[in-house]
Amino acid sequence: MVDVSGSIDDHGSMGWRFDNTYARLPGVLFAPARPAAASDPRLVILNQRLAADLGLDFQGVSPEATASLFSGQALPPGAEPIAQAYAGHQYGHFTMLGDGRAILIGEHRTPSGRLVDIQLKGSGQTPFSRRGDGRAALGPMLREYIISEAMSALGIPTTRSLAVVTTGDPVYRETTRNGAILTRVAASHVRVGTFEYIAARGDESNLRWLADYTIGRHYPELAESPDRYLQFFRAVMHRQASLIARWQHVGFIHGVMNTDNMAISGETIDYGPCAFMNAYRPETVFSSIDHSGRYAYRNQPAIAQWNLTRFAETLIPLLAVEQEQAISIATEALGEFPTLFEHYWLEGMRAKLGLQSAGEGDRELIQSLLNWMQQAGADLTNTFRDLSAETLATADLYQAPLFQAWYANWQLRLNQENRPRLEIYDGMRRINPAVIPRNHLVEAALAAAEGQGDLSVLHHLLSVLATPFEAGPDSALYQQPSPDDGNYRTFCGT
Repeated sequence: MVDVSGSIDDHGSMGWRFDNTYARLPGVLFAPARPAAASDPRLVILNQRLAADLGLDFQGVSPEATASLFSGQALPPGAEPIAQAYAGHQYGHFTMLGDGRAILIGEHRTPSGRLVDIQLKGSGQTPFSRRGDGRAALGPMLREYIISEAMSALGIPTTRSLAVVTTGDPVYRETTRNGAILTRVAASHVRVGTFEYIAARGDESNLRWLADYTIGRHYPELAESPDRYLQFFRAVMHRQASLIARWQHVGFIHGVMNTDNMAISGETIDYGPCAFMNAYRPETVFSSIDHSGRYAYRNQPAIAQWNLTRFAETLIPLLAVEQEQAISIATEALGEFPTLFEHYWLEGMRAKLGLQSAGEGDRELIQSLLNWMQQAGADLTNTFRDLSAETLATADLYQAPLFQAWYANWQLRLNQENRPRLEIYDGMRRINPAVIPRNHLVEAALAAAEGQGDLSVLHHLLSVLATPFEAGPDSALYQQPSPDDGNYRTFCGT
């Protein structure tokens, strides 16, 4: 076994350029941590395209050395591993948390100058593990790899997956499973819960440190603004409104929208019990532990605002000297969220229907389509893709009088665009995906990989999801939802 305290200098730097700005913040925000020993680390998958974007080169590096790196057995030069402290409202209940099974090995500077976190997820216990083993199983880590890369290809801000390795050690959950570690790449792992952690301690000086750091890292244009903390909040609110709208446009349902899973950068983070909706049902929820439907599809905008309210509460000491005035400022800003979300949602839905201009009745036109889809049990992704074709499919579904009436109204609305129909439909196909990560296909890929050691199903799925707006020769297989999708449930894997 490779010594955990070692480095990979004997293989060259591979292009790593670590800065580790977070580790220079006040120590209350993190704790030093080291990846646990792995008995037999083996590389399962490496994201070569992402590696190239990051300026990393693994050519000529042996599989053994690569597995050693991504299991945390041999750290890159300049790495400074820490576990981050944070809190969170989990299903509405406040808890002090922290990285219980993840270690930030450092921040890497890309060739473009962007700073990104490199985190090992499932790398063993940390000071924040709270009796947990700090481990992860292969299936959930591959699931995060699949979904995060699919989200990226769909153009949705997301954390990314660089690699998955097995550790050679068992993980005990509902059954004994293969231990694994995911290497996650993120703009940062600063969350609403990070601010909640400091606020809960009544630590105003470090709250200001954290806010200024986050502004400098993610919103540098605000750094010199006299009311930068209010503008910071508004900027985060804008990014979250845009993000949730984009989720809804493709039917994505985040299974655990706790405040510790709302990244200040505006990226989607944590792909545990998430999934994509097939038939349009706003009440859809996939998470096995979300018994009340708190994070159902239709509730996501309201939950985002609820989370942002918790964020605003942490910033009260920074918004004004007088608490009453600060609360008034935060409340007024929060009141803008519904209008913001409606703007981003409506803008995206117009684009999905080929509309570049804004019309007075567009909201009603879109809602009437969604109402029909809900009544008919129509597939969200396939319906919008079918509407993107020059000639509408002849499926019985589309012969219904209610749909035909809507279709006629839509065609009249398209006439107001004063653009050729072929141009409109071509633009729609660049927005409405032909394929998404269908739940049964994701499960089939995971079962083959974890149960049989067969990665071919996984690689084929990833290759299709990499170009979601293209309808390839075998896309039909990936476009059909499972007939029993209504009973599908996802699990955290913790």
